[in-house]
Amino acid sequence: MDEPKHKNNGQMNSIEKPVRHIVALSGGKDSSALAVYMLGKIQDVEYVFCDTGEELDETYEYINKIEDFLSKKIIWLKSDKDFKYYFDLYNGVLPDVNTRWCTRMLKLKPYEDYIGNDSVISYVGIRADEPHRTGYISTKSNIKANFPFIENNIRHDDVIRILDEAGLGLPKYYEWRSRSGCYFCFFQQKIEWVGLLEKHPVLFKKAMDYEKTDLDSDETRFTWSQDESLEELSNAKRISQIKKDYKKRQERLKNKFIENQKLKDLWNDATDDEDFEVACNICHL
Repeated sequence: MDEPKHKNNGQMNSIEKPVRHIVALSGGKDSSALAVYMLGKIQDVEYVFCDTGEELDETYEYINKIEDFLSKKIIWLKSDKDFKYYFDLYNGVLPDVNTRWCTRMLKLKPYEDYIGNDSVISYVGIRADEPHRTGYISTKSNIKANFPFIENNIRHDDVIRILDEAGLGLPKYYEWRSRSGCYFCFFQQKIEWVGLLEKHPVLFKKAMDYEKTDLDSDETRFTWSQDESLEELSNAKRISQIKKDYKKRQERLKNKFIENQKLKDLWNDATDDEDFEVACNICHL
């Protein structure tokens, strides 16, 4: 019998997988507008939502609304361990701007596990008018970021227009909250904690129960909101003061017009009494 002309030394010829295209939704306005914007531009786009299990009901409702508009299944990703598991694992230390273990374990890990080692282009909804948001959600070499809004000069007003024209509008939580993400997100402004108390008192109480407020030892004091516990924040006099301070900040911002510059989204401006931090892209876009 003749020998085959070509030998593969026992190895199968590998078939290169096609590059996958993924839009990760947070339930926020920017990633939602991006999902609408990308519709029909690229074939076989995958839409995913990383569910921490601690989202607001309004977020889940909006994700379902987007799915209906897209007429395509949104893939829900979820960690096999919940927030309470990791909270106990980290000895009851709440996540903060320096650790962000909630994002790592409940958002990034399920997302990267879903991707595996496939080559992926991950479309990120950072807008052209957000120069402060340059971070990317993953450092894995097989995941490449693409920023359609930056490339095409899509700005805040454009995002609102895209959602309005699609009949989606904004998620209901934007009536009192500036961003998507867990109901207890430590990036919330104090006025947003007040909003959570008024709109979702049961969730506010759950968030409060995670805090440690041993007044005799700073080492064992862990609170969601900077410099005060949720119990302290929920005092009637304190709530009144927070609302007054917020109203004053709004008035100051309204007076910051420079020539033809438009007023920025009030929620996205840094406040006087709270440090401004760049939030996690995969959670809040």
